Amino acid sequence: MEVDAQAWNSLLQHQADANPFMRHAYLAALHSTGAAIPSTGWTPRFITLWQGDTLKAACPLYIKAHSYGEYVFDWAWANAYQQHGLDYYPKAVIAVPFTPVPGARLLACTQADREALIKAVVQWCDAKKLSSLHVLFGNADDLAACKTSKLMQRHTVQFHWTNVAPTLPGYADFDAFLATLSQEKRKKIRQERRKVAQAGVTFRWSRGADISDTDWDFFYRCYERTYLEHGNAPYLSRAFFQKMQSDMPQNWLLFVAMQGGHPIATSLIAISGHSPGLDASKSLKNLENGEIDVDQPQIGYGRYWGALKRVDCLHFEACYYQPLQWCIDHGFARFEGGAQGEHKMARALMPVKTHSAHWLAHPAFADAVDKFLQREGSGIDSYLDELADRSPFRNAASFGSGAPAPQLVK
Repeated sequence: MEVDAQAWNSLLQHQADANPFMRHAYLAALHSTGAAIPSTGWTPRFITLWQGDTLKAACPLYIKAHSYGEYVFDWAWANAYQQHGLDYYPKAVIAVPFTPVPGARLLACTQADREALIKAVVQWCDAKKLSSLHVLFGNADDLAACKTSKLMQRHTVQFHWTNVAPTLPGYADFDAFLATLSQEKRKKIRQERRKVAQAGVTFRWSRGADISDTDWDFFYRCYERTYLEHGNAPYLSRAFFQKMQSDMPQNWLLFVAMQGGHPIATSLIAISGHSPGLDASKSLKNLENGEIDVDQPQIGYGRYWGALKRVDCLHFEACYYQPLQWCIDHGFARFEGGAQGEHKMARALMPVKTHSAHWLAHPAFADAVDKFLQREGSGIDSYLDELADRSPFRNAASFGSGAPAPQLVK
């Protein structure tokens, strides 16, 4: 990336919902290791707005030759264009490649700067004769800015866990969390954890610089195998994770499953926000380096997993129960489980709306898509209402002190 890292990271730290996936080092690693480059269908054209030497606004924009790696699906739109003899590709996306994590996408010093940025991007896309522009997994500030340029709104559903308990800062321990669930869900989780333990599987975790070269190598072996078992090559190379190890170690947490003294599986979690274990001077130094923000909530993000051996319920233990227990033990506010997956709700990850915004250059197609999104939006609301009736939590009264049970977010 040609954008100065310090300027980019400084701007990022001023955003609501900033996360490590928008850091300069993360985006640069996607490019330098060959994951998001023109030959893979991702041509970077980052847009920046400056006032003198000050970076006022910026966004990661890519010209796309396909719709892979986005997690907001527009294949039907592309097919409709093709059926009418029109080209849907190339299109533009403002997104983090291969990363369906909600957060700031239009980085700006003020809302006026953010509105100016999206207006400039739309004008640029129109001048380049691109079919469309898509702002994926943006936050509320992004959506508000997009409305001023008349981008259409779209919503999808993810499943997030929240560290909510009758008394702050959160659940006292994993058993206290289980106590908030219905008897059926509580029993199921205990049964699943028991199966893993009875198979002789134990877990250890390492964070940041404590994750060894050997563990990173083993993680990638598991990660690559999972993709290959599904008939696909992985998006990310070992070189990418080497960059994460060297450039962003503080943002990674690795769980390793052990059986008979040998590693058999891993799950890699991204983390953001201030850690209570850091002293004030170290926190300030990291903030100046653009690494953490003491004002950002502590969040875990479920990202990658893989196993070399099949053990019943191992996936649930590695990807949900171990991370949730770690988040409780370390006072993290939230764990985001990633794209899709109703099964996550049985593990107390509740539905939340995620958002995107879309501009189509062709007036007739823009009108058709707008009508489609209105119908789809009504369907999403109905889906969320249906999920609300299947909450894994006991009623609010069981929380005591008037504290509410976690709710889905529309």
